[in-house]
Amino acid sequence: MGSQNSSGRRRMSDRNAGQRSAEENPDTNTIDRSEFRQEVLLQSEGCLNYNGALSKPSIVNMVQRREIGLMNGSKSFTRADCCVAMSKYLPNHKDTVAQFHSKVFCGTYSQDGDIFLSACQDQNIRIFDTSWGKFTLMKSVRARDVGWSVVDTAFSPDGNYLIYSSWSDCIHLCNIHGEHEVHEALHLFPDAGHSFCAFSIVFSADNKEILAGSNDGGLYVYDRESNQRCLKITAHEDDVNSVAFADTSSHILFSGGDDGLVKVWDRRTLSEATPVPVGTLAGHSDGITFIDSKNDSRYLLSNSKDQSIKLWDMRKFSSDDAIRGTKRAVARQNWDYRWPPVPARVKKVKHVEGDSSLMTYRGHSVLHSLIRARFSPAYTTGQRYIYTGCASGGVVVYDVLTGKVVSRLDGHRGCVRDVSWHPYEHTIISTSWDGSLGKWTYNGMKNMPHDIDSDSDENASDDDDERCPRRSKRLASLTRRLDRRRLPVHGI
Repeated sequence: MGSQNSSGRRRMSDRNAGQRSAEENPDTNTIDRSEFRQEVLLQSEGCLNYNGALSKPSIVNMVQRREIGLMNGSKSFTRADCCVAMSKYLPNHKDTVAQFHSKVFCGTYSQDGDIFLSACQDQNIRIFDTSWGKFTLMKSVRARDVGWSVVDTAFSPDGNYLIYSSWSDCIHLCNIHGEHEVHEALHLFPDAGHSFCAFSIVFSADNKEILAGSNDGGLYVYDRESNQRCLKITAHEDDVNSVAFADTSSHILFSGGDDGLVKVWDRRTLSEATPVPVGTLAGHSDGITFIDSKNDSRYLLSNSKDQSIKLWDMRKFSSDDAIRGTKRAVARQNWDYRWPPVPARVKKVKHVEGDSSLMTYRGHSVLHSLIRARFSPAYTTGQRYIYTGCASGGVVVYDVLTGKVVSRLDGHRGCVRDVSWHPYEHTIISTSWDGSLGKWTYNGMKNMPHDIDSDSDENASDDDDERCPRRSKRLASLTRRLDRRRLPVHGI
């Protein structure tokens, strides 16, 4: 018996070691040789990457180089230079900006960051004014025809409307601004005989169409000008959990399903008579929970119940053998991700033969619900990071090039289903099943960077003003003043 227990412990230790190795030492061979790496380095580091330095320069060093004209011959910072500076101040401190009595399922910023939209299991959709650092409730909409919960929401491109979906044959559209209330049901007319839910909904960039993915394996397109469904196809063999557009042209569509596959579609050639995808991306071993496009018509990411995120180049489709391999891997899964814990066999890293992804990211937990993962904003980060919700109650931030976790933001008591990074500020909102919205910002006194001054003592305490250089004192004082200006919003 003792020998059996010892053997069992060794096997468990080996599995855990394999998982830790995948998290701590990601395989970067493919991404290191890709064009994606060079594009992201140019966006997030720019001219600072000229010498292949192993560590980013200090802010003082950047200012010195700028003043003597070594920043690409310019005396001003480029957007990429600003991204380097901002990377030293990633969000690390949580304030609860809203507290409810029910699980919160959805939470996203508008395109300009001035509005935040949340959807709660209490059937209320709340719209917050987030302009000028505020987080003030400006409107609440009582959702209609709700089964279980509102499961997805989306802003219209012009920022005037929102849509939401639930276990219902309709998507609902509401106005955001104005005293006159708009609350319309957009009928999708699925096949009768079973419960229906549009798990994922999104507007096209020209505001003319709404794309939906549903539990019947279908893709639905609703034409806003004619106010009717204009397309319905069977896209996957199982639930379609996520849909997205590749870019602002809205010609290329992505869909991800419980069959573990990501499919690419061309809206210009798509018809109900010939529903054939342009290509398929295979490599996950379980269902897809979310897809996010880099909005450059080429790259996208997928979050999966196999406890990983994968980065894809849509120009590198998977072979038929890889697609069959993914289907076999998914068919072998006999656990329900809604009820933890994750089985040991799922935690064990397995490579699907023919996996065509550029990179795989491991270190977060995908349980309970369709957890979202997204690219960080281009303006403040150069899309250098991937960030995701986590079933353990936090937000996990990965370096998109190294695959390593650069930040774990733990602070919720329930699954974080949705995450949204402000498009122009270093602020992340986490949406949790503990009924709260968490606002993550940088707290200078909590984690002061050691390289603010290249001459500072590396062993000095972050909070020890006596041993910090004078520049750090001024920055710390500025941070405290900015913190005092923040207006806390108490739970509703």
